[in-house]
Amino acid sequence: MTGTGRFHEDCGIWIRSRDAFAGKPLAALFLDRDGVVVEERHYLSRPEDMALIPGAADIIAEANRREIPVVLVTNQSGIGQGFYGWGAFETVQEAVERELARFGAGLDAVLACPFYPEHPARKPQPGMLLAAARMLNLDLAASWIVGDHARDMEAGYNAGLRGGLHVLTGHGAGQREAALGVIDQQLWTGFDLRLGNSILDAMPIIETGFVA
Repeated sequence: MTGTGRFHEDCGIWIRSRDAFAGKPLAALFLDRDGVVVEERHYLSRPEDMALIPGAADIIAEANRREIPVVLVTNQSGIGQGFYGWGAFETVQEAVERELARFGAGLDAVLACPFYPEHPARKPQPGMLLAAARMLNLDLAASWIVGDHARDMEAGYNAGLRGGLHVLTGHGAGQREAALGVIDQQLWTGFDLRLGNSILDAMPIIETGFVA
């Protein structure tokens, strides 16, 4: 990605993205940030508190090597609630991407929604995923999401994704029952929900989940 991100009033999302992919739409790997790519901190707003979750850079780098677009979609209600501002968010995000780059990993887009408790862009609503698909030329029906909240999985379902991986890092342990509860109610017909311990368990998806 190049340039700086900005908040788009029309859709209520902060966005930084590379140019759209040419040709046919591509299947993407959507990632939640806090608790999936970086260690969960209560309203993370300082770069010195940021630490990558083991394996996150490896998964992103492998997706990069396979030319699978990687898109970060993150709820940032701390901004909407006044705990920190966009400047603090951007400083942390720059630190995340510098650390990923040390391991040869990079993101194709970052989208953040500051609103709380509800907004069309805030997960579990699909607004950020739909916006990324429009900007990058993505095939949502063939894409996957990795998250630690049931709402990450719900956002993937609501956007028409192929499936999602629910992990136990971050808030995942406390959210596993909620994710499984939706499946038990058979509300997610056609959505391939997978369970893992961390983002490292996305490797099988990287290896086989994007094959037509």
